[in-house]
This record gives sequence, C-alpha cells and structure tokens, in this order.
Amino acid sequence: MSIDLTRNAKVASADSLSLYKKITWKLIPFLCLCYLAAYLDRINIGLAKLQMANQLQLSEAAFGLGAGLFFVGYILFEVPSNLILQRVGARIWIARIMITWGLLSAATMFVTTPMQFYVIRFFLGVAEAGFLPGVLFYLTLWFPSYRRSRIISLFMIGLPLSSVIGGPLSGWIMGHFDMRHGLHGWQWLFLLEGLPSVLLGVLTFWVLPNRYEQAKWLSPVEKAQLAKELSADNAQATGSKHSFRDGFFNLKVLMLGGIDFSILLCAYAMGFWMPTFIKNAGVTDIGHIGLLTAIPSVAALLGMLFIGASSDKHRERRWHIIVPFIIGAVAMGISTFFAHNVMITVLLFSIAQAAIIGAVPVFFSLPGTFLSGTAAATGFALACSVANIAGLVSNSIMGLALDFTGSSGGALWFFAACLLLSSLLVVALPARLVNR
Repeated sequence: MSIDLTRNAKVASADSLSLYKKITWKLIPFLCLCYLAAYLDRINIGLAKLQMANQLQLSEAAFGLGAGLFFVGYILFEVPSNLILQRVGARIWIARIMITWGLLSAATMFVTTPMQFYVIRFFLGVAEAGFLPGVLFYLTLWFPSYRRSRIISLFMIGLPLSSVIGGPLSGWIMGHFDMRHGLHGWQWLFLLEGLPSVLLGVLTFWVLPNRYEQAKWLSPVEKAQLAKELSADNAQATGSKHSFRDGFFNLKVLMLGGIDFSILLCAYAMGFWMPTFIKNAGVTDIGHIGLLTAIPSVAALLGMLFIGASSDKHRERRWHIIVPFIIGAVAMGISTFFAHNVMITVLLFSIAQAAIIGAVPVFFSLPGTFLSGTAAATGFALACSVANIAGLVSNSIMGLALDFTGSSGGALWFFAACLLLSSLLVVALPARLVNR
C-alpha cells in the first residue's frame, strides 16, 4: 500500500510539474516581451536625453521633472486601471494599455518645447498605468503562491533585458539614424521603439486568455488539476482578504508600498541616469555608453533568476529581500567615491542592480500571500501607486543634485539610506504569513 501511495504521489508531482511548465511556456515569454517593451519605452528617455536636452533647452532639473511626471499620471490611474482589468479581463485591458502607451511613446518624437515634453510624459504614465500590477494579479489566477517568486522573476527579466537590449539598440539607432529624412537620432529612437508596443498590444487579443478556464490549450483534466491546486493554496492563506476595502485600507499593503518605494528610488536612479553617470565618468561615444549601460542590467537579470529560484526553493521571503537590500545599498554608497572611474562605476552598479533588482520578484510574491480576488487587484495596484511616487522623487532629487552640486553623490547616499530603512519594514512582515 505504501509503495502505491509513493508511486501515485510521484505521478501527481510529475503531472503538476508538466502542467506548470506548459502554462509557463504559453504565458511568460509573451508577458516578458511586453514588459521589456513597457520598460524600454519608459526609460529610453535616459539615453535620448544626451541629444534632446540641448535641442529642447532642458536643464538637468527640468529633465528630472519631465521624467518624473510620467509617474504622476501612472500613480493617479494605477488602482482604477487594475479594477477595470479585473472586471473586463486581462486580454482586452492589457491590449488597450500597450496600444495607447506605444502610440504616445512614438509621439514623443514630435516634442519641441519643455512644456510639450512634460505633457506627453504625464499622459504616457496615464496610458501605462495598471500594466505591471495587472500582470502580477493575472499571474495569481494561474500559479499558487509557492511557485510565484520564480514565475515573477521569469516575467520580470523583461526589466533588465530592456537595458541589455535597449541600451546598445538605442545607442545604435541614435547614432545610425541621426538626421535621416530630417529627423534627429532621438526622434527615430521614440518612433522605432514605440511601434513594437502597439503590435504586441494587438497580438494580446489572440495570445492571452482571461482565465485558465478559457485556455483552449489546457485539457479539462488539466483545468481541474489547476483548480484543485489553486483552491488548496488559497485555503492555506491565513486570514486572506478579498474585498476592495481589504485591499485599499490595509496597513500591510502600505508597508509593501514603502518597501517598493525604496526599491524604485534606486532602480530609477540607475535606470534613468546610468547613461549620464557613464558619460560623466569620461565616455563620450554614445554607442559605447549604450553598451556599458547594458552590463549592470545583465547582472540584474542573473540576480533575479537566482534570488527568485532560491526564495521559492526555501519558501523564505524576508531574508531574500533584506540581504540584497544591504548589499545594494553598500554598493551604491561606495560608487560615489569612484564617479570618474568607468570600470569601477560599472562594476559597483552591476552589484547594486543584481542585488536590488534581483529581490524585486520576491517582493512581488508577497501581496498574493494575504490578498485574493478584488483585494489582490486593489492591493497590487495601491502598493505600486505608493511606490511609484519614487519615480518623481528620484528623478527630481537626482536632477537637482547634478544641477546644484555637479555630483550625484548626495542623492545616491540618500537612496541607499532609504533602502536600509525599508529593511525594517520587511522585518515587520510576519514570517508565518509571507513565507509560503
């Protein structure tokens, strides 16, 4: 009898692994590609700045304000967007998000004044609002909590890939197409990197089923197995919350927003300003800047895969966030002493990105451990809204620091300190709740 039970358990485990591999291959590569396009259209402004700032007469502070206004629109519409997604389904709403942000990103090529720059960045944020929390909520409908950290890391490698691919690609576009047909390199950059998002948005109608029950590529047996495993996982959630009120008026969600705020302070400082750091270190060729920008992003990609897999393997979340935070903060702080050394600057920011960005998938596995349904949709969006205030703060502080002191040192030390302080919020999350 015991031999039969063991054999049945092994067969069930193999069937479960096969099912999740199938779901992963059907969903994650496409979603990762979409996230790559999203983040590329968000941060390519950092490289475009090297040409457009002079032409539009943008100071460092003005550029920081414009880059940050993206997040004002993003924050205001994050929660409403995610609630609409839950109501109408991921396929229609994610497609809408991608098509509108792609068109607006491409339209940035027509900007001729600082005010136009501010306006288009604001509406780009409005258009993209809801994409990341929407996808994170969508994944909770397909994967139990103990598989999500690794799955989120696979989806979110689109973030570092946007720089790995986008840095060299953007540098090549700006150098190769400059003044082709009367357009500057930065104008070609927005056009050629905005249109793929529109095409991916159209493809979403055919690629993404709203729920697993609608997936034609899952058999009835596979759907029943998935329903059983998701139900069992939800039953393990201690005091799981379901309503809008549970997601919106929730101290733990606000704590998560504070933690993510510190992550994004650092991530956007590195994402938007890395080309400027490298240029200030002595590199002048825009193609070389694009290539060097990609190196820390490769490190971030590897960090995400390693930390996410380790967190799921050990079913431990908190220390898989705290330890990377400490390493990342130290690396960012030390980098301020080597601002004029290109190789050490790239090395230290590679360590910082591998640690800080590497912990992001683990962080985003946390809301689904105590929220579900409407509460999860609301909680994901609210945490992202609170956190994305960092986009405005980070870019504004960095721009002011460079304008008034000529150095990014003070801003980087401030961001590193915020990261260390947010580790205390991670400690405050109950291990019995999040370590699933």
